[in-house]
Amino acid sequence: MRIRVPEVRCIGPEGEQIGVISTREALQRAQQAGLDLIEIAPNAQPPVCRITDYGKFKYDLEKKEKQARKHQAATRVKEIQFHPNVGDHDYQTKMRHLREFLEHGFRIKVSLYFRGREGAHQDIGFEVMQRVIRDASDLGHAEQPPRLFGRNILMLLCPRPRIKAAAAGAPRPAAPAVAPAGSPP
Repeated sequence: MRIRVPEVRCIGPEGEQIGVISTREALQRAQQAGLDLIEIAPNAQPPVCRITDYGKFKYDLEKKEKQARKHQAATRVKEIQFHPNVGDHDYQTKMRHLREFLEHGFRIKVSLYFRGREGAHQDIGFEVMQRVIRDASDLGHAEQPPRLFGRNILMLLCPRPRIKAAAAGAPRPAAPAVAPAGSPP
């Protein structure tokens, strides 16, 4: 895409400010350096352009976007599925996985699916979900309480904030000494 404005604020290849110059002069400087002229801030007055290698510019941009995606916590969601007639051993196994996920900082979507006539006993499904909340209460809390969606009950569990080990092991300050009432200070 071509730069169509008569003047631009130009930044050199080393990051130095060149100043406001004509677009033609900026293009000539870029060609002399064997680099490209890239419009960085098109909405500024005048637009800001930089003399740099376009391939390196695109690479750095993609690297920054990848880092931003990596630090998003919202993408860290796991799912655990239950049925209302879940056996005790299956329940314990799923709870062990759920607790591991909470310890690692994942948010967990807990789903309970009704099959066939199980839908007539939704109260059993809600009891299973309450049991999950109770059993995981030391590591997490229900960000979204159990809700019925068609033939499913869904809820979202989030890990509790971790207490720093240093803060947990630090001694508490002693309470100030209080003189008995009626004695001189």
